[in-house]
Amino acid sequence: MKIPFNKPFLTGKETKYIEEAVQSMKISGDGLFTKKCHQFFEENYGFHKCLLTTSCTDALEMAAILIDIQPGDEVIMPSYTFVSTANAFVLRGAKIVFADSLPDHPNIDVSKIEALITSKTKAIVPVHYGGVACDMDELMALAHNYSLFVIEDAAQAIDSFYKGKPLGGIGHLAAFSFHETKNIISGEGGMLVINDEQFAQRAEIIREKGTNRSQFYRGEVDKYGWMDIGSSFLPSDIIAAFLFAQLENIGSIQAKRISQWNKFYEKLKPLADKNYFEILQCSEEKTNNGHLFALIMDDLEERTALLDFLKSNGILAVFHYLSLHKSPFYSSKHDGRILENCDRFSDTLIRLPFFYELSDEEIEFICNAISQYFDEK
Repeated sequence: MKIPFNKPFLTGKETKYIEEAVQSMKISGDGLFTKKCHQFFEENYGFHKCLLTTSCTDALEMAAILIDIQPGDEVIMPSYTFVSTANAFVLRGAKIVFADSLPDHPNIDVSKIEALITSKTKAIVPVHYGGVACDMDELMALAHNYSLFVIEDAAQAIDSFYKGKPLGGIGHLAAFSFHETKNIISGEGGMLVINDEQFAQRAEIIREKGTNRSQFYRGEVDKYGWMDIGSSFLPSDIIAAFLFAQLENIGSIQAKRISQWNKFYEKLKPLADKNYFEILQCSEEKTNNGHLFALIMDDLEERTALLDFLKSNGILAVFHYLSLHKSPFYSSKHDGRILENCDRFSDTLIRLPFFYELSDEEIEFICNAISQYFDEK
């Protein structure tokens, strides 16, 4: 049996909607399906304004422009994250100040943030790792006290909640991903969520190459011109057509993924109870959106050995992020603080295969292989 790490899931209507988009003769940005996607998120999650982008990276770059990041500004974020989280702000000249993760979860340790705030700090970027919420009440209170912007990196956090509030709907701005490894996909793709109304009009302009073309198309101005800096951040309506077919099925997709998560947990908890590893999970006030299933091993050697064993059995499990503060690009710019928890997750976290079409038999096979590994030790 060969089990890949990820397999994109198609609901069945993707190509039908793509054909509809093509036949509409409006396949550039902001066509019929883009509007349907925007409406879906605004109505179902209460986001103030949504704008599809070509990637979550683009959404983060738009956020950096919107809060007017300038050279020398400081932005606080976790080191245990994908490079796009940092790149978006580095491109505008910001200095990234990395914070450590929690002892029991890769999310940013909010208790460590205040000590990192200086007169140059402009924003905090929490990353909801695995779709599990950061401690947003404490973080938003801190941001309010110091007049800082909060940009949620919600790349993995669709349909996940914190104390009843949807992730991506708490900070001033938020960025989502619809990459093929996410719960809801469009191949590549992302979305900027604007929760602070002051950014809504400018976000449209930045997304349309710095022009007010969106207002022109709505008949609000009689011609459009160059109003601001910007770029071509909006996706083709073909991408939105694919995405809308997924969104129509978000309920069944999420239910299946959470059911799969629970099956993994049920089968692997007895091994975790023997202290072979920890299972990455969440608290009652932070929902599990079934994005990933992760194990935390004792050390790098153990992780490497288990990954190799699983691979020899046809199971492609993977490790995840490497600490950004130790990266070849940024290590010389880091202030030298040791980020112990972040480094531990970089060395010990394993992501198991996890996708919609993963069968009960495959879950059983993976769990049995893990059990066999520890039995043979």
